[in-house]
Amino acid sequence: MSHFTSEDEALLQSMLRQLLHSVKEKITRAPSVECAEEILMHLEETDENFHNYEFVKYLRQYINNTVGSVIEEETEKCTSAQNQGEVSGYDTLVQHVTKKTRESKQYGEMMHALKNIMMVVVESLINKFEEDRIRNKETSKTKKERQSGYCTDNCSDSDSSFNHSYAFMSQEQLQMLVERLDPLQPKEVRQEALQMLCFAPPSDILNSESWPILRKHLTMSLADPDATFSEKILKFYAKTFSSAPFNMSREVYTSLAKHLELYFLSGEYSLCISAGLDVSNTDISYLLKKVRLLNEYQKEAPSSWIRHPEKYMEEVVESTLSLLSLKHEPSHPVSSDFLSPVYFLALLDIKAEWFKKWTHAYYSRTVLFRLLEKKYKSLISAAVQQCVDYFELCKAAVNKHSRVSDFSQPHCRDKQNISYTGPELQYVYFVHSLCLLGRLLIYKQGRNLFPVQLKNKKDSVSVTDILVLFTQLIYCSPSNPKTALTTHTDSYSPASLVMEILQVFCDQTGSTAECLYKDAVIDALLHPVQSLLSGTEVYINCLETTLIDVADILARIAAEDDGLSLLLYGEKEKAGREDSPAAVHVIVQFTKKLLHEDISLLSGSKILPVVKGAFIFVCRQMYRTCEGLQMLIPYALHECIGEAWKKTSLLSERVPTPVTGMDSTSSVRLESKNSLLWEETLLDALLNFSATPKGLFLLHSTGAVKDSVNFMFSSLSKKIQTNECKEFGNKMIVTQIATTPTGAVALQSSG
Repeated sequence: MSHFTSEDEALLQSMLRQLLHSVKEKITRAPSVECAEEILMHLEETDENFHNYEFVKYLRQYINNTVGSVIEEETEKCTSAQNQGEVSGYDTLVQHVTKKTRESKQYGEMMHALKNIMMVVVESLINKFEEDRIRNKETSKTKKERQSGYCTDNCSDSDSSFNHSYAFMSQEQLQMLVERLDPLQPKEVRQEALQMLCFAPPSDILNSESWPILRKHLTMSLADPDATFSEKILKFYAKTFSSAPFNMSREVYTSLAKHLELYFLSGEYSLCISAGLDVSNTDISYLLKKVRLLNEYQKEAPSSWIRHPEKYMEEVVESTLSLLSLKHEPSHPVSSDFLSPVYFLALLDIKAEWFKKWTHAYYSRTVLFRLLEKKYKSLISAAVQQCVDYFELCKAAVNKHSRVSDFSQPHCRDKQNISYTGPELQYVYFVHSLCLLGRLLIYKQGRNLFPVQLKNKKDSVSVTDILVLFTQLIYCSPSNPKTALTTHTDSYSPASLVMEILQVFCDQTGSTAECLYKDAVIDALLHPVQSLLSGTEVYINCLETTLIDVADILARIAAEDDGLSLLLYGEKEKAGREDSPAAVHVIVQFTKKLLHEDISLLSGSKILPVVKGAFIFVCRQMYRTCEGLQMLIPYALHECIGEAWKKTSLLSERVPTPVTGMDSTSSVRLESKNSLLWEETLLDALLNFSATPKGLFLLHSTGAVKDSVNFMFSSLSKKIQTNECKEFGNKMIVTQIATTPTGAVALQSSG
């Protein structure tokens, strides 16, 4: 090594490059310099090709040539001492030889020489790296600089290795980097510094003493008119979100949120709801990318913030709520027409998945609701206001056109020029608000945020008022035209969204479900039913679907004891009051009218049997109990169902002869199948009368005991074959039926 030539240096550089290239993937995944050093220190343990690297072979040969003689000499000494009993054991021998070798003069000289040589080699490699980087930069100026940037793929991530590799920096280099990124520096200086920033490990940047100053510089630079420059900062932010731990990445998130807050309040921003939004516009597209990056982090952060102090999570939550609560002062000329940040978030996360994730765990839910109550209740008030405004628009449309039009839902548009009108933006925000409130009301802490006071409204809005509003949206909202977009927009239609919310409420227990057990909510649910019973003109799109939805919620309520009590007696036991009868009377009267096909608006409907079946099921949930059956007896519902079954049974026996032709045969088969399904629905309804002794007597009076038992046996056989048998219900019914002679005979004959 005393004669270290340029050829030796080039050879060592080549060997070192080979080693670094082989472990490049492991190093780039390291979150910090310390981790990268740890990986290299334990490379022999983790890399099966370790001893095949030329650099490792070179070092082994160099060590052997320099201290090999020392090792042999010490080994011989120890061996002879071992033979004389002075040294015992192989481990002791190795330890002794290693110690003596490291204490030798040759070892010290070797390490000194090796250190000097490697410093030269590494410094030369770094210089070449800088030269290559500058050369590539100059070459890229002739091409589109954004070819491989963060925003070209509309993603919040850069390429998988975060732009190839890391360049680890000292504190002095980081300090220089911060100074060069000062917005007052020339553009070329800042561009070069930013390029270096993108190559540095995010954890080193965020752990440096200079980070607070750098954070300010980056926040200001995000508003740089040069899109290429600000996009590179977003690229760094995206890399930080992906690789840095939460305690570090949170600072980048709050920096981005603060930048957006300042931008929306600046004179530079002037977008209004009424003017719509052209997403193909470069500036708007770039703004959406920033919001999208925030939203992606919002959805990922909950998986890690529980492992960190609460104050870190609180910073993220508060910066988000501060941004979303942003609005102009009432005196501002465009205050009511201000296209606020929440509209952009709604466009990217229309169902408020971020809010769902934040409220999933008690840990984060508590912080979120506390901040909403103390400082940001206006965000909840704005969401309620949006739902109320939408409902008012729907009512106005009903009064004006006698039908609710599809005025607000997104339509198919040119993919090259995507834009949203003012009403469409309002609808997107409405859906976001609806989903947010639906999630909020599940939790007691969320319900404690009510009542809320709205502008231009004297009375405050309570939880019950919101649930009544949601229920009314089932039948006072636009229908979707049958277009190619139908399957997409159906999932965002008010009725389907409200049904999801109400079904979740019904599936809850305790105080959450009890929110639904109010007369006002039941009255709202039964409004279309009451209108059809009284002969009042009804302006409801998709009437059959609406009625099926109403029946679904009523059946879920009736399945619980408290809910059943509400349907039978009302909140204040109003069963005896003629001006406001209990829900049970309305439901059973409507069910009878359906069975008699005495509702003109539903005549000829292809799905009328489904509507009938849905309301029969609601009644079934009531007459399965003694109290419920007692309320239904005066209406002789069992007779109506029995007559309908006999009529259907006679029709199904008269199978028409198919006329030659494919369409005719298919039509007959479909009609026969539908008739069989309806007959089975009626038999099942009759069979469930036997859940109580009095009900079993009513079943006997219909003459359908034998057919009901045969149906039960057939159904039970199919369920046993598919492991879907519910033993308790079947055993109870079988036991009840077996207590009567007719029932016992029917059970015996069925097998």
